[in-house]
Amino acid sequence: MKWTHLVKDYRHYLKIERGLSTNTIESYTRDVFKLISYLEENSISISPVVIEKETLLPFIYETSKVSNPKSQARLISGLRNFFDYLVFEKYRESNPTELIETPKTGRKLPDTLSIQEIDLLISTIDLSHPQGERNRTILETLYSCGLRVSELITLQISDLFFEEGFIRVIGKGDKQRFVPISYETQQLISSYIEYIRCHVPIQKSFEDTLFLNRRGKQLTRVMIFTIIKNLAIEAKLKKKISPHTFRHSFATHLLERGADLRAIQQMLGHESITTTEIYMHLDRSHLKQVVEKYHPRAN
Repeated sequence: MKWTHLVKDYRHYLKIERGLSTNTIESYTRDVFKLISYLEENSISISPVVIEKETLLPFIYETSKVSNPKSQARLISGLRNFFDYLVFEKYRESNPTELIETPKTGRKLPDTLSIQEIDLLISTIDLSHPQGERNRTILETLYSCGLRVSELITLQISDLFFEEGFIRVIGKGDKQRFVPISYETQQLISSYIEYIRCHVPIQKSFEDTLFLNRRGKQLTRVMIFTIIKNLAIEAKLKKKISPHTFRHSFATHLLERGADLRAIQQMLGHESITTTEIYMHLDRSHLKQVVEKYHPRAN
């Protein structure tokens, strides 16, 4: 079997059966293409159904010389997923990466902002600026709902269900979830739509897009990063923050105040609870309070 044929089938599997987005599929297959290039450059003619650890190790070694342990771990993980698929489809009997040791990278805890730092950032916004009200609404929505930046910029007016107190979010792999939204953030969004957005020359196909740039088109991820970066500089915040920092802060602040981890998982749209569990490592101080409050032997 040829590499190109099996990679094509693998991509089809990731899209149709796993329901992954185009960006995620590209990420999953990027490492396989790196391996294919390595084999071609070194004139190694071998099928993916018979390739073994002895051929993979020199490739991983060559790649790791110009990458950090985290990148190396991701490379091995990408290859492992591909060969798992080949085993699943019975092209192979075993995965050649099973005995390849993944480097320890440690667990990087996400950066978070305190409530005071979030308030400081938002208060730094110049509301007299034409995009000031929009930017304040964007930051409040990120923090209020714990959205990914891709979910924020694709949010539609038709996704707002304010009477029910929810917004509909289209997450990774086009998976839909409903996230509660506070009354204060609802008011900001309604005010933005009624008094700010209505004056933007909306371009065709963006009539339903909630947050627009000055030209009436959907905002880009880079623009949201730039807005937050400039605000952090102006507020003299030393932390390195991004739109994702608001998502981490959303989850952390809920957890610190006693929110259920499963509920946080649903709101964040995490497929696995283990992804959400990283927030348990941020601040364990509240755990003692939970035991004292709820355990029958606490008193």
